[in-house]
Amino acid sequence: MPNHSPHRFCTAPLLDWSDRHCRYMWRLLSKRAMLYSEMVTTGAILHGDRKRYLQFDAAEHPVALQIGGSDPRELAECARIAEDWGYDEINLNCGCPSDRVQSGRFGACLMAEPELVAEGLAAMRAAVSIPVTVKHRIGIDDMEDYPGLTRFVEHQAAAGVSTFIVHARKAWLKGLSPKENREIPPLNYDMVYQLKRDYPQLEIVINGGIDSIEACRRHLRHVDGVMLGRAAYQTPALLAQVDSELFSGEPGPGAARVVEQMLPYIERQLALGARLNHITRHMLGLFQGLPGARRFRRHLSENAHRDGAGPEVVEQALAQVTQAA
Repeated sequence: MPNHSPHRFCTAPLLDWSDRHCRYMWRLLSKRAMLYSEMVTTGAILHGDRKRYLQFDAAEHPVALQIGGSDPRELAECARIAEDWGYDEINLNCGCPSDRVQSGRFGACLMAEPELVAEGLAAMRAAVSIPVTVKHRIGIDDMEDYPGLTRFVEHQAAAGVSTFIVHARKAWLKGLSPKENREIPPLNYDMVYQLKRDYPQLEIVINGGIDSIEACRRHLRHVDGVMLGRAAYQTPALLAQVDSELFSGEPGPGAARVVEQMLPYIERQLALGARLNHITRHMLGLFQGLPGARRFRRHLSENAHRDGAGPEVVEQALAQVTQAA
């Protein structure tokens, strides 16, 4: 089997989406994908409910925690905590463009402070034995394009970071909303390819607008890895092709089998106090494009939020699909 990078295929950190329930389902579909958590701020880790923010199921490995912050001491402490919780990697967010992130001096605005980012990453690396990586944009606002990107990358590489996850769009911190920043700035894949050519010793993972396995293959001719966000969430069955098509492994299970495999997990989580709809909201796209998909979604949407809703609601939703097949 080829010795593929562990970052050859990654799922993106998606705020409000890639929580532990979502990642558990994704792991059923692909054994090889590297899974990333939602961004968790240093303040939430240091002063909030750590169990709520950091708990995950052992089945999720390999799983990375993405952290948002800029204070080197706080970042180092959070990295230590994450390693103690069992995460396989720590990733620093230098790509999120939201107003809340800017006011807290983290996310995409940090691309304007490469020295501070390097100090934080060096502190994190000194605090843990697991890999520390960074996710960032190709630039922000009026920052000069390729020279600005390489200046940022060179600072982080000098701090010992070797894996860069690059969202192939600029972030416009003034004038565009976070949603618009995911769609309006044009994608520039060639700039990311150029980064890999100019820094072949670095591991470069490309992110942004990738929506198919064929697109993954095209990108992998130029870079070391791909990261999918919205496509993985909205059409999770795509992940069932990852192991066989990108890692020469076995294909993942079909959607109906995934639902069946989710049932024991759902029972365990409900016994621990979880609500059914907090889990099933991530399952709505499992049958996307298949007969009965709409009825599956409707049954879950109309019933999973009810008090006392249990695994039988999911079994009933699955029956809607099998009847349509």
